[in-house]
Amino acid sequence: MEERVVVVDDDAIILRSASTVLADAGFKVTCLKSGRLLLDYVTKNSIDMLLLDIKMPDLDGFETLQLLRKWENENDRKEIPVIFFTANDDCASETKGLSLGAMDFIRKPFAAEVLILRVRHLLDLIRLQRDLHAEVERKTKEIEGLSLHVVHTLADAIDAKDAYTKGHSGRVAEYAREIAKRAGYSYDRQEEIYMMGLLHDVGKIGVPDAVINKPGKLTDEEFEKIKTHPGRGAQILQNIEEMPKLAIGARWHHERFDGRGYPDGLSGYDIPEEARIIAVADAYDAMTSNRSYRGLIPQDVVKGEFEKGSGTQFDPQFAAIMLEIIKEDVDYKLHEQ
Repeated sequence: MEERVVVVDDDAIILRSASTVLADAGFKVTCLKSGRLLLDYVTKNSIDMLLLDIKMPDLDGFETLQLLRKWENENDRKEIPVIFFTANDDCASETKGLSLGAMDFIRKPFAAEVLILRVRHLLDLIRLQRDLHAEVERKTKEIEGLSLHVVHTLADAIDAKDAYTKGHSGRVAEYAREIAKRAGYSYDRQEEIYMMGLLHDVGKIGVPDAVINKPGKLTDEEFEKIKTHPGRGAQILQNIEEMPKLAIGARWHHERFDGRGYPDGLSGYDIPEEARIIAVADAYDAMTSNRSYRGLIPQDVVKGEFEKGSGTQFDPQFAAIMLEIIKEDVDYKLHEQ
């Protein structure tokens, strides 16, 4: 595929010469006589390389490049590689051009071999950079996929300790992500809170199975053991430097908006926002999952619990979003299967 080079210069001789040299070298060349024409041209055409004269009437090369970069930024376009044409051996001009994002300078009058080599070498460099960027993105996605697989495996191991809540961590993660989405979180923050939800109960690894799976009411001593899992979970997760926020959901998902939760008795907006979301998601799944001592709770009762708990147990904003989700779930499908 021919690479597309645009030459912008008010000198017809330079345009004709550059066009002939570059076309003979195999490039598809477009010649324009002003910066204004270039700014119109880029709105309708793609360019692989731009050769831009500095000294031109109306808009000079620097002004043209500034307007081009502004347009690219506003329209989410990749920056077009730019080589400036200049008739001056001027350090100040080079410094300004490079600071605006130019990649090279070519002196006028130019030698045909120099022009071809500069353009070809820069296009090769840009191609290598883009290939490298694509490879880094691919490897990053591979690593993220592997990390997510590891987290899912760990979440399954946590859930396996409780004979009555298979899939609990995954469902909490899904509910938390949906609440975050409806609350206006960015995609990245939604994924972050999904990971927090998957690992919110990781501290249960340190709680005896006999306590977790006890079918009847827990003794005070047993409940104190259960209450250690947020702190244990935070200790496990706070050492993961790549995702420093993971520990938030683990430590504070049992705090209450009225301050009567555990482990730290935080209240209101002192509780991290992510933990307030996970608290709502966790409570919803607890009510809509089967237990040894009961089946899942009827939807109207679940709805009533969130209405009653709004502002006391739950952040009102996130409780309202959960009530919205419940209202939309007319066939009551959101529960443990």
